[in-house]
Amino acid sequence: MRPSTVKELSFWKEQLGRVPDSLWENIDLETLVLAESGLAEVPEQLGTLKKLRVLDLGHNVLTSAPEWLGDLDGLTDFLYLHDNRLTSLPASMGKLTKLRYLNISKNQFTTLPEAVIAMENLIELRAEDNQVTAIPDSVGRLSRLRELHLRNNQLTSLPESIGRLRELRQIDLRSNPLVSLTASIASLPRLERLDLRWVETLKLRDGSPSWRNAAA
Repeated sequence: MRPSTVKELSFWKEQLGRVPDSLWENIDLETLVLAESGLAEVPEQLGTLKKLRVLDLGHNVLTSAPEWLGDLDGLTDFLYLHDNRLTSLPASMGKLTKLRYLNISKNQFTTLPEAVIAMENLIELRAEDNQVTAIPDSVGRLSRLRELHLRNNQLTSLPESIGRLRELRQIDLRSNPLVSLTASIASLPRLERLDLRWVETLKLRDGSPSWRNAAA
């Protein structure tokens, strides 16, 4: 039997509990949606789908991301890992240097994984609804980033290196216990929206920029 030439497959909300064996016949697959499939793990064979550009593993019960996920170097468009039970990402995922969109929201991260910082072509990063307490200074390496979504974490400040993200258009910091903002934010030439709604802990000094107005 010749392998299928199917480019897109979706098992969204099918609650399969496991990836069907028939999937591995689709060697030319570019988009795979396994969201809300009741997955506690993903089989190693998925790493053979080298043409994948989009992978959606959101809304499952994953407690870890496999090392071989970093071998899917064809991933360029989207990787969804949101709404799982992840606490870390393997360093191997730093090899996904062509990826433009990453969603790791609604997990159990307490720090932003260094593997994410190595994804140098990211345009949009979503890490909302975690327990992240600090953003590493190395975040300044994400020079192409346009949107940074950090709503509902435990951030009290941001690193000065945020000022190196010269393409940044949006920063969402809603519902974080911020006590200060780095002045380097004011130097971002393309920033259009800084969302600080529901940040009750931030005390602005007289004469400081009106950051709250930027959230309107």
